[in-house]
Amino acid sequence: MRTYQIFGICGSLRTQSFNLSALKAAGELMPEGMQLSGHTNLLDLPMYNPDHEAHGYPDSVCALRDQILAADGLLISTPEYNWTMSASLKNAIDWISRFKTPQSPFHNKPCAVLSATTGPLGGARVQYDVRRSMSSVGALFLQRPEVFIGMAGQKFDAQGQLTDATTRDFITAQMKAFAQWIDWNQPPA
Repeated sequence: MRTYQIFGICGSLRTQSFNLSALKAAGELMPEGMQLSGHTNLLDLPMYNPDHEAHGYPDSVCALRDQILAADGLLISTPEYNWTMSASLKNAIDWISRFKTPQSPFHNKPCAVLSATTGPLGGARVQYDVRRSMSSVGALFLQRPEVFIGMAGQKFDAQGQLTDATTRDFITAQMKAFAQWIDWNQPPA
């Protein structure tokens, strides 16, 4: 049986990010045949500037592109800042969308998104913006089940471990559906 390699992107730059903790929890809750093969720190990416393209892409951007291309699926965990995605996540999307090999690395890439916030809504608004932005570059987003982790400070312990059983169940269900989504979107052999 093939194991799907999932690459994670955390939209938060915080060291003790609830979204990084949520991403790691999702990796632990993935079904057999699926594993979180890594995740990135978006802090290494310079701000997108089209002038950089004339001189070649920065190494950190090329490394992120290669990790996305190698993955069977992409899992994004992001906070919500001012009702939308973080500047670091938008910056990463803008950089990677510039590669045409022959299409964007996001083209036909199965993706899932979850979000964790300290507020009650759990990042509901940010997920729609992430889907909209990524869909414009050809990503294939799992629509349901959705995972919005509200009041995240009450659901993770001081070490970043997810302690809330209901949230674990939601993430487990999403990861099972994500595995099926990848199955359905695999090119024919």
